[in-house]
Order: sequence, then C-alpha cells, then structure tokens
Amino acid sequence: QVQLVESGGGLAQAGGSLRLSCAASGRTFGGYSMGWFRQAPEKEREFVAGITWSGGNAAYGDSVKGRFTISRDNAKNTVYLQMNSLKPEDTAVYYCARSRVTGVTSLPALYGYWGQGTQVTVSS
Repeated sequence: QVQLVESGGGLAQAGGSLRLSCAASGRTFGGYSMGWFRQAPEKEREFVAGITWSGGNAAYGDSVKGRFTISRDNAKNTVYLQMNSLKPEDTAVYYCARSRVTGVTSLPALYGYWGQGTQVTVSS
C-alpha cells in the first residue's frame, strides 16, 4: 500500500505563488511516475502535471504550462508542485497520485493511489 499526503494549499492572490508537497509512505514510488490533478466544483478532474520516477521527463496540462513546475525528491519520498502566476481559475482541490506505469500519463485511470487533496483558492 501507498499513502500520499498533500500539503501546502491555501489562499493566494492572483499573480502569487504556492508550493504543494506530496509525501509518500508505504511502498512509495517504486519506479512509477507521479502526477498532480485538480478538481474544481462541478468540473471533471483535470491533469495538471506528471513526472517520471527519475525526474527526467515531465508533462503539463495546457492550462498550467509555463506557470507550474513539478519536481520530486526520491530520497525524501516527496513530490512538489510549484505554482506561479496563479489565476482565479486555478482554484480547485489538488490531488497527488502515483501511477501504475513508468511513463508520464494524464489518464486518471492509470493512477492507483491518490491523496486526500489540498484546497487551493486564488482570489482576484
């Protein structure tokens, strides 16, 4: 089993920054890719960013490209999401997830473990 715990969410102003962390415990990363998703009220879960185990490859959703950066520290079993130039439309619950594959994937169905989520609210 893998347990994922997100932290770092909160309230930010438009144009500001937040850094999310996702701490893994249990069987942890195991060579699999990790991802961040978000879900706003009455909207579908959206892929935000993903990264391979090595950190050599990353991918981003179109709405966050150039503003968000995903990274990981395998020694600390932690994945990060640096969010800059925040916009009100970034407001959502952000979830960390571990996939069942080694490559980066934006498909929620390929992720087997999910955190409980952390709320990010961006005011205009």
